[in-house]
Amino acid sequence: VRAAMAGWARAVRGLLLDVSGVLYDSGADGGVPIAGSAEAVRRIKASGLKLRFCTNETQATREKFVKKLQGLGFDISVAEVTAPAPAACSILKERGLRPHLLVHNDLLPEFAEIDKTNPNCVVIGDAAENFTYANLNEAFRVLIGMEKPVLISLGKGRYYKETDGLKLDVGAYMKALEYACDVQAEVVGKPSKRFFESALAEMGLPPEQ
Repeated sequence: VRAAMAGWARAVRGLLLDVSGVLYDSGADGGVPIAGSAEAVRRIKASGLKLRFCTNETQATREKFVKKLQGLGFDISVAEVTAPAPAACSILKERGLRPHLLVHNDLLPEFAEIDKTNPNCVVIGDAAENFTYANLNEAFRVLIGMEKPVLISLGKGRYYKETDGLKLDVGAYMKALEYACDVQAEVVGKPSKRFFESALAEMGLPPEQ
């Protein structure tokens, strides 16, 4: 077993790390680091392994998210973060899609360069307080009015843990729109294969490494 492990370790050139619930538990107060996690990140970096932080965080821009993690003691930069919003933006540009956004206000800057006039798709993220009946209904109306509705979801989590308890995640609202509009959402973010592949491409590593 030890020999097999050593062989495996030699073949590994990079690591993908989840963030929320792995490095820290989020919360209204900014959250708390999980014991030993900041040290683990430092050791991974010191070992020379390439590192990407893969997050489904859609309540903040990468800049704001990274600033918060740095404040919690993590050695992390924006360039090391793979997140759903930038991935979604490249899909929107690629396909000439103009989104109706149902996302958290703090995420809007990520979509600043995107044409949002006369929407021909809906992008849904973890909108938190923005998940009102009126906002969901508006997204529903955009989709139901389209001949071929396109729903892009920034993740499909059911719920997540914050310091004050469990919170409903984007997946629950994604399912509501799927059901109402008889549409299959395209998931950008974990656990979609394309999301992890883009993180690997950013690291310049093949999956087997």
